[in-house]
Amino acid sequence: MIMFSPRKSRFLATVAAAALSLGAAQAHPSVNTHPWGKTPDGKSVKIVTLQSGNGVTVRVITYGGVIQSVETPDRNGHPQDIVLGFSNLNGYTVDSAKGGLFFGAIIGRYANRLAGGSFPVEGRTYHTDITAPPNALHGGKKGFDKNVWTIEKTGRNASGAYLTLKLVSPDGDQGFPGKLTTHVTYTLSPDNALSLHYVATTDAPTVLNLTNHSYWNLNGEGSGSIEPEVLQLNADTFTPTNSTSLPTGQIASVAGTPLDFSKPTAIGERLRSNDPQMMYARGYDMNWIVNGAYGQAPRLAGKIYDPRSGRSMEILTNQPGLQVYTSNSLDGGYAGISGHAYRQTDAIAFEAEHYPDSPNHPSFPTTELKPGQTFDYTTTFRFSNQ
Repeated sequence: MIMFSPRKSRFLATVAAAALSLGAAQAHPSVNTHPWGKTPDGKSVKIVTLQSGNGVTVRVITYGGVIQSVETPDRNGHPQDIVLGFSNLNGYTVDSAKGGLFFGAIIGRYANRLAGGSFPVEGRTYHTDITAPPNALHGGKKGFDKNVWTIEKTGRNASGAYLTLKLVSPDGDQGFPGKLTTHVTYTLSPDNALSLHYVATTDAPTVLNLTNHSYWNLNGEGSGSIEPEVLQLNADTFTPTNSTSLPTGQIASVAGTPLDFSKPTAIGERLRSNDPQMMYARGYDMNWIVNGAYGQAPRLAGKIYDPRSGRSMEILTNQPGLQVYTSNSLDGGYAGISGHAYRQTDAIAFEAEHYPDSPNHPSFPTTELKPGQTFDYTTTFRFSNQ
Protein backbone atom coordinates (compact mmCIF):
# COMPACT_ATOMS: atom_id res chain seq x y z
CA MET A 1 0.00 0.00 0.00
CA ILE A 2 1.25 3.51 -0.77
CA MET A 3 2.05 5.55 2.30
CA PHE A 4 1.85 9.29 1.78
CA SER A 5 4.52 11.46 3.34
CA PRO A 6 3.16 14.61 5.06
CA ARG A 7 5.66 16.90 3.37
CA LYS A 8 4.52 15.67 -0.02
CA SER A 9 0.86 16.17 0.85
CA ARG A 10 0.35 19.05 -1.58
CA PHE A 11 0.77 16.55 -4.38
CA LEU A 12 -1.92 14.29 -2.98
CA ALA A 13 -4.26 16.25 -0.75
CA THR A 14 -6.40 17.67 -3.52
CA VAL A 15 -6.82 14.55 -5.66
CA ALA A 16 -10.34 13.77 -4.46
CA ALA A 17 -11.59 17.35 -4.59
CA ALA A 18 -9.64 18.67 -7.55
CA ALA A 19 -11.88 17.10 -10.19
CA LEU A 20 -14.64 19.43 -9.03
CA SER A 21 -12.48 22.42 -9.96
CA LEU A 22 -12.00 21.28 -13.57
CA GLY A 23 -15.10 23.07 -14.74
CA ALA A 24 -17.15 25.57 -12.85
CA ALA A 25 -20.16 25.18 -15.12
CA GLN A 26 -21.84 21.80 -15.10
CA ALA A 27 -22.75 20.47 -18.53
CA HIS A 28 -23.81 17.19 -20.09
CA PRO A 29 -21.28 14.77 -21.61
CA SER A 30 -21.36 14.62 -25.41
CA VAL A 31 -20.05 12.49 -28.27
CA ASN A 32 -19.56 13.37 -31.94
CA THR A 33 -18.19 11.42 -34.92
CA HIS A 34 -16.59 12.78 -38.12
CA PRO A 35 -14.57 11.43 -41.08
CA TRP A 36 -10.80 11.67 -40.63
CA GLY A 37 -9.31 10.57 -43.94
CA LYS A 38 -8.30 7.26 -45.50
CA THR A 39 -5.41 4.89 -44.96
CA PRO A 40 -2.90 4.31 -47.80
CA ASP A 41 -4.90 1.20 -48.77
CA GLY A 42 -8.14 3.17 -48.97
CA LYS A 43 -9.87 2.33 -45.67
CA SER A 44 -11.97 5.12 -44.19
CA VAL A 45 -11.03 6.37 -40.72
CA LYS A 46 -13.22 8.33 -38.32
CA ILE A 47 -12.51 10.50 -35.31
CA VAL A 48 -14.80 10.43 -32.28
CA THR A 49 -14.85 13.33 -29.82
CA LEU A 50 -15.89 12.65 -26.22
CA GLN A 51 -16.56 15.58 -23.90
CA SER A 52 -17.05 15.26 -20.16
CA GLY A 53 -19.06 18.46 -19.83
CA ASN A 54 -16.60 19.59 -17.15
CA GLY A 55 -13.55 20.70 -19.07
CA VAL A 56 -12.03 17.52 -20.54
CA THR A 57 -12.16 16.52 -24.22
CA VAL A 58 -10.84 13.21 -25.60
CA ARG A 59 -10.51 12.34 -29.29
CA VAL A 60 -10.15 8.76 -30.53
CA ILE A 61 -9.53 7.63 -34.10
CA THR A 62 -10.62 4.29 -35.49
CA TYR A 63 -7.14 3.64 -36.89
CA GLY A 64 -5.45 1.63 -34.15
CA GLY A 65 -7.99 2.78 -31.58
CA VAL A 66 -5.59 5.69 -31.08
CA ILE A 67 -6.21 8.30 -28.38
CA GLN A 68 -5.37 11.26 -30.62
CA SER A 69 -5.69 14.00 -28.01
CA VAL A 70 -6.72 14.62 -24.41
CA GLU A 71 -7.42 18.24 -23.52
CA THR A 72 -7.51 19.11 -19.82
CA PRO A 73 -7.29 22.49 -18.05
CA ASP A 74 -4.31 23.57 -15.98
CA ARG A 75 -4.57 25.24 -12.57
CA ASN A 76 -5.62 28.47 -14.27
CA GLY A 77 -8.34 26.81 -16.34
CA HIS A 78 -6.35 26.84 -19.59
CA PRO A 79 -7.07 23.69 -21.62
CA GLN A 80 -4.19 21.96 -23.34
CA ASP A 81 -3.55 18.64 -25.05
CA ILE A 82 -1.54 16.32 -22.76
CA VAL A 83 -0.80 13.36 -25.07
CA LEU A 84 1.68 13.19 -27.92
CA GLY A 85 0.14 12.71 -31.34
CA PHE A 86 -0.46 14.04 -34.82
CA SER A 87 -2.93 16.46 -36.38
CA ASN A 88 -3.78 14.17 -39.31
CA LEU A 89 -3.97 10.49 -40.18
CA ASN A 90 -0.77 10.61 -42.21
CA GLY A 91 1.28 11.04 -39.05
CA TYR A 92 0.02 7.74 -37.68
CA THR A 93 0.28 5.75 -40.91
CA VAL A 94 3.82 7.03 -41.56
CA ASP A 95 4.75 6.01 -38.01
CA SER A 96 3.30 2.56 -38.64
CA ALA A 97 5.26 2.24 -41.88
CA LYS A 98 8.48 2.95 -39.96
CA GLY A 99 7.72 0.09 -37.60
CA GLY A 100 5.91 2.28 -35.12
CA LEU A 101 6.32 3.99 -31.78
CA PHE A 102 2.62 3.22 -31.16
CA PHE A 103 1.42 6.76 -30.42
CA GLY A 104 -1.80 6.43 -28.39
CA ALA A 105 -2.73 3.04 -29.86
CA ILE A 106 -4.36 -0.15 -28.63
CA ILE A 107 -1.64 -2.81 -28.51
CA GLY A 108 -2.36 -6.48 -29.30
CA ARG A 109 -2.51 -9.32 -29.67
CA TYR A 110 0.42 -9.39 -27.29
CA ALA A 111 1.58 -6.14 -25.72
CA ASN A 112 5.25 -5.96 -24.76
CA ARG A 113 7.87 -8.60 -25.61
CA LEU A 114 7.89 -12.27 -26.49
CA ALA A 115 11.29 -14.00 -26.41
CA GLY A 116 12.47 -14.77 -29.91
CA GLY A 117 8.93 -14.20 -31.15
CA SER A 118 7.97 -17.65 -29.82
CA PHE A 119 5.31 -18.69 -27.32
CA PRO A 120 3.64 -21.95 -26.26
CA VAL A 121 -0.10 -22.64 -26.26
CA GLU A 122 -1.18 -25.99 -24.83
CA GLY A 123 2.09 -27.71 -25.66
CA ARG A 124 2.50 -26.34 -29.18
CA THR A 125 4.97 -23.56 -30.05
CA TYR A 126 3.81 -20.64 -32.18
CA HIS A 127 5.79 -17.79 -33.74
CA THR A 128 5.19 -14.14 -34.47
CA ASP A 129 7.40 -11.60 -36.22
CA ILE A 130 10.65 -10.38 -34.69
CA THR A 131 10.04 -6.63 -34.46
CA ALA A 132 12.53 -5.66 -31.72
CA PRO A 133 15.47 -8.00 -32.43
CA PRO A 134 15.94 -10.56 -31.09
CA ASN A 135 12.36 -10.46 -29.77
CA ALA A 136 8.80 -9.70 -30.84
CA LEU A 137 7.29 -6.46 -29.58
CA HIS A 138 3.63 -5.39 -29.43
CA GLY A 139 1.98 -8.07 -31.51
CA GLY A 140 3.83 -8.50 -34.81
CA LYS A 141 4.36 -6.40 -37.92
CA LYS A 142 0.66 -5.60 -38.21
CA GLY A 143 -0.63 -5.59 -34.69
CA PHE A 144 -3.88 -4.09 -33.45
CA ASP A 145 -2.34 -0.61 -33.66
CA LYS A 146 -2.15 -0.87 -37.47
CA ASN A 147 -5.75 -1.98 -38.08
CA VAL A 148 -8.87 0.10 -38.68
CA TRP A 149 -11.38 -0.72 -35.95
CA THR A 150 -15.16 -0.69 -36.40
CA ILE A 151 -17.37 1.65 -34.41
CA GLU A 152 -19.78 -0.66 -32.61
CA LYS A 153 -21.69 2.11 -30.83
CA THR A 154 -21.44 5.59 -29.32
CA GLY A 155 -23.66 7.41 -26.88
CA ARG A 156 -24.21 8.72 -23.39
CA ASN A 157 -25.30 6.95 -20.25
CA ALA A 158 -25.02 7.38 -16.49
CA SER A 159 -21.27 6.76 -16.73
CA GLY A 160 -20.67 9.49 -19.32
CA ALA A 161 -19.94 9.75 -23.05
CA TYR A 162 -18.73 6.49 -24.56
CA LEU A 163 -17.38 4.85 -27.70
CA THR A 164 -17.09 1.10 -28.33
CA LEU A 165 -14.67 -0.13 -31.00
CA LYS A 166 -14.53 -3.68 -32.37
CA LEU A 167 -11.78 -5.67 -34.09
CA VAL A 168 -11.94 -9.27 -35.29
CA SER A 169 -8.50 -10.88 -35.59
CA PRO A 170 -8.65 -14.07 -37.68
CA ASP A 171 -7.07 -17.37 -36.73
CA GLY A 172 -3.35 -17.21 -37.56
CA ASP A 173 -3.22 -13.40 -37.56
CA GLN A 174 0.46 -12.48 -36.97
CA GLY A 175 1.02 -16.11 -36.01
CA PHE A 176 -1.45 -16.19 -33.10
CA PRO A 177 -3.96 -19.06 -32.96
CA GLY A 178 -7.72 -18.64 -32.71
CA LYS A 179 -10.22 -16.17 -34.08
CA LEU A 180 -10.25 -13.34 -31.54
CA THR A 181 -13.06 -10.81 -31.16
CA THR A 182 -12.11 -7.70 -29.19
CA HIS A 183 -14.16 -4.76 -27.95
CA VAL A 184 -12.68 -1.67 -26.33
CA THR A 185 -15.05 0.85 -24.73
CA TYR A 186 -13.76 4.35 -24.02
CA THR A 187 -15.87 6.20 -21.44
CA LEU A 188 -15.30 9.82 -20.37
CA SER A 189 -17.18 10.49 -17.15
CA PRO A 190 -18.60 13.80 -15.90
CA ASP A 191 -15.96 13.80 -13.15
CA ASN A 192 -13.19 13.73 -15.78
CA ALA A 193 -12.05 10.12 -15.76
CA LEU A 194 -11.26 8.27 -18.99
CA SER A 195 -11.80 4.50 -18.74
CA LEU A 196 -10.78 1.86 -21.27
CA HIS A 197 -12.67 -1.41 -20.86
CA TYR A 198 -11.19 -4.33 -22.82
CA VAL A 199 -13.31 -7.41 -23.53
CA ALA A 200 -12.18 -10.27 -25.78
CA THR A 201 -13.21 -13.84 -26.62
CA THR A 202 -11.63 -16.57 -28.75
CA ASP A 203 -12.76 -19.71 -30.55
CA ALA A 204 -9.48 -21.57 -29.87
CA PRO A 205 -6.82 -21.44 -27.13
CA THR A 206 -4.53 -18.45 -27.56
CA VAL A 207 -2.51 -15.87 -25.61
CA LEU A 208 -3.58 -12.27 -25.19
CA ASN A 209 -2.18 -9.10 -23.62
CA LEU A 210 -3.93 -5.79 -24.40
CA THR A 211 -3.02 -2.26 -23.38
CA ASN A 212 -3.03 1.37 -24.51
CA HIS A 213 0.22 3.12 -25.48
CA SER A 214 -0.50 6.82 -24.95
CA TYR A 215 2.44 9.13 -24.33
CA TRP A 216 1.55 11.59 -21.56
CA ASN A 217 3.02 15.02 -20.79
CA LEU A 218 0.95 16.85 -18.18
CA ASN A 219 2.66 20.15 -18.99
CA GLY A 220 1.31 19.90 -22.52
CA GLU A 221 2.11 18.14 -25.77
CA GLY A 222 5.36 19.42 -27.26
CA SER A 223 6.37 21.29 -24.11
CA GLY A 224 9.61 19.39 -23.51
CA SER A 225 10.79 16.94 -20.88
CA ILE A 226 8.62 15.25 -18.26
CA GLU A 227 11.60 15.06 -15.87
CA PRO A 228 10.08 17.63 -13.41
CA GLU A 229 6.85 15.64 -13.10
CA VAL A 230 6.36 13.88 -9.78
CA LEU A 231 5.52 10.18 -9.90
CA GLN A 232 4.26 7.77 -7.27
CA LEU A 233 3.63 4.06 -7.94
CA ASN A 234 1.65 1.60 -5.87
CA ALA A 235 4.19 -1.16 -6.48
CA ASP A 236 6.71 -2.76 -4.13
CA THR A 237 8.18 -5.13 -6.71
CA PHE A 238 9.08 -5.34 -10.40
CA THR A 239 10.23 -7.89 -12.99
CA PRO A 240 13.97 -7.39 -13.71
CA THR A 241 15.07 -7.67 -17.34
CA ASN A 242 18.17 -8.66 -19.25
CA SER A 243 19.98 -6.55 -21.85
CA THR A 244 17.27 -7.27 -24.48
CA SER A 245 14.49 -6.06 -22.15
CA LEU A 246 13.19 -9.58 -21.52
CA PRO A 247 12.21 -10.49 -17.96
CA THR A 248 14.60 -12.85 -16.22
CA GLY A 249 11.68 -14.55 -14.46
CA GLN A 250 12.61 -13.09 -11.09
CA ILE A 251 10.51 -10.82 -8.91
CA ALA A 252 12.58 -8.14 -7.18
CA SER A 253 11.95 -5.42 -4.61
CA VAL A 254 12.13 -1.81 -5.74
CA ALA A 255 13.62 -0.81 -2.36
CA GLY A 256 17.02 0.81 -2.70
CA THR A 257 16.80 1.02 -6.50
CA PRO A 258 16.01 3.85 -8.95
CA LEU A 259 12.66 2.09 -9.45
CA ASP A 260 11.39 2.96 -5.98
CA PHE A 261 8.52 5.38 -6.45
CA SER A 262 6.71 4.39 -3.26
CA LYS A 263 6.98 8.06 -2.31
CA PRO A 264 6.36 10.97 -4.71
CA THR A 265 9.61 11.47 -6.63
CA ALA A 266 10.57 13.64 -9.59
CA ILE A 267 11.05 11.46 -12.66
CA GLY A 268 14.37 13.12 -13.45
CA GLU A 269 15.82 12.57 -9.98
CA ARG A 270 17.29 9.14 -10.76
CA LEU A 271 16.77 8.98 -14.52
CA ARG A 272 20.52 8.98 -15.20
CA SER A 273 21.36 6.26 -12.71
CA ASN A 274 24.01 3.73 -13.74
CA ASP A 275 21.92 0.89 -12.35
CA PRO A 276 22.05 -1.91 -14.98
CA GLN A 277 18.25 -1.94 -15.28
CA MET A 278 18.31 1.74 -16.24
CA MET A 279 21.28 1.31 -18.58
CA TYR A 280 19.63 -1.55 -20.46
CA ALA A 281 16.53 0.51 -21.20
CA ARG A 282 18.23 3.93 -21.51
CA GLY A 283 15.76 5.21 -18.93
CA TYR A 284 12.61 3.77 -17.38
CA ASP A 285 11.02 0.91 -19.33
CA MET A 286 10.08 -1.72 -16.77
CA ASN A 287 7.09 -3.68 -15.54
CA TRP A 288 6.07 -2.80 -11.99
CA ILE A 289 3.84 -5.31 -10.20
CA VAL A 290 0.85 -3.37 -8.92
CA ASN A 291 0.11 -4.03 -5.25
CA GLY A 292 -3.17 -5.81 -4.52
CA ALA A 293 -5.21 -8.48 -6.25
CA TYR A 294 -5.60 -8.20 -10.02
CA GLY A 295 -8.65 -9.17 -12.04
CA GLN A 296 -11.07 -7.65 -9.55
CA ALA A 297 -12.03 -3.99 -9.09
CA PRO A 298 -9.50 -1.51 -10.49
CA ARG A 299 -7.08 -0.33 -7.80
CA LEU A 300 -4.68 2.59 -7.74
CA ALA A 301 -1.54 1.84 -9.74
CA GLY A 302 0.06 5.28 -9.76
CA LYS A 303 -0.24 9.05 -9.64
CA ILE A 304 1.63 11.72 -11.55
CA TYR A 305 1.67 15.46 -10.90
CA ASP A 306 3.14 18.30 -12.95
CA PRO A 307 4.19 21.21 -10.69
CA ARG A 308 4.40 23.59 -13.65
CA SER A 309 0.79 23.26 -14.83
CA GLY A 310 -0.84 21.91 -11.67
CA ARG A 311 -2.27 18.95 -13.58
CA SER A 312 -2.52 15.55 -11.91
CA MET A 313 -3.48 12.13 -13.21
CA GLU A 314 -4.27 8.89 -11.39
CA ILE A 315 -3.93 5.51 -13.07
CA LEU A 316 -6.26 2.76 -11.83
CA THR A 317 -6.37 -0.76 -13.25
CA ASN A 318 -7.26 -4.36 -12.50
CA GLN A 319 -4.37 -5.58 -14.65
CA PRO A 320 -1.48 -7.19 -12.73
CA GLY A 321 1.31 -4.97 -14.06
CA LEU A 322 2.15 -1.45 -15.16
CA GLN A 323 4.88 -0.89 -17.74
CA VAL A 324 6.24 2.64 -17.27
CA TYR A 325 8.22 4.00 -20.20
CA THR A 326 9.96 7.39 -20.44
CA SER A 327 9.84 7.58 -24.27
CA ASN A 328 13.46 6.49 -24.53
CA SER A 329 13.26 5.88 -28.30
CA LEU A 330 11.95 9.30 -29.30
CA ASP A 331 14.84 10.82 -31.24
CA GLY A 332 13.51 13.96 -32.91
CA GLY A 333 12.26 12.07 -35.96
CA TYR A 334 8.61 13.02 -35.36
CA ALA A 335 6.98 16.43 -35.06
CA GLY A 336 3.63 16.46 -33.31
CA ILE A 337 0.48 18.56 -33.22
CA SER A 338 2.36 21.54 -31.78
CA GLY A 339 4.95 21.42 -34.55
CA HIS A 340 7.71 20.61 -32.06
CA ALA A 341 9.99 17.61 -32.55
CA TYR A 342 9.54 14.82 -30.01
CA ARG A 343 12.69 13.79 -28.16
CA GLN A 344 13.71 11.39 -25.41
CA THR A 345 11.87 12.02 -22.10
CA ASP A 346 9.26 14.25 -23.80
CA ALA A 347 6.53 11.92 -22.45
CA ILE A 348 5.79 8.99 -20.20
CA ALA A 349 3.66 5.94 -21.04
CA PHE A 350 1.65 3.92 -18.52
CA GLU A 351 0.90 0.54 -20.12
CA ALA A 352 -1.36 -1.38 -17.75
CA GLU A 353 -1.00 -5.01 -18.81
CA HIS A 354 0.18 -8.50 -17.94
CA TYR A 355 3.90 -9.08 -17.52
CA PRO A 356 6.20 -9.16 -20.56
CA ASP A 357 6.88 -12.61 -22.05
CA SER A 358 4.41 -14.27 -19.68
CA PRO A 359 3.72 -17.31 -21.91
CA ASN A 360 7.39 -18.27 -21.51
CA HIS A 361 7.34 -17.89 -17.72
CA PRO A 362 4.90 -20.32 -16.07
CA SER A 363 5.35 -18.55 -12.71
CA PHE A 364 3.87 -15.31 -14.11
CA PRO A 365 0.10 -14.69 -14.21
CA THR A 366 -1.25 -16.56 -17.21
CA THR A 367 -2.15 -14.80 -20.43
CA GLU A 368 -3.87 -17.83 -21.94
CA LEU A 369 -7.42 -17.33 -23.16
CA LYS A 370 -9.62 -20.31 -24.00
CA PRO A 371 -13.04 -20.71 -25.62
CA GLY A 372 -15.75 -19.92 -23.10
CA GLN A 373 -13.49 -17.53 -21.18
CA THR A 374 -13.60 -13.72 -21.42
CA PHE A 375 -10.64 -11.36 -21.22
CA ASP A 376 -12.12 -8.50 -19.16
CA TYR A 377 -9.92 -5.68 -17.84
CA THR A 378 -10.31 -1.95 -17.22
CA THR A 379 -7.81 0.89 -16.93
CA THR A 380 -8.85 4.39 -15.88
CA PHE A 381 -7.00 7.71 -16.17
CA ARG A 382 -8.46 10.23 -13.73
CA PHE A 383 -7.64 13.89 -14.38
CA SER A 384 -7.57 16.80 -11.94
CA ASN A 385 -5.64 19.97 -11.15
CA GLN A 386 -4.63 21.96 -8.12
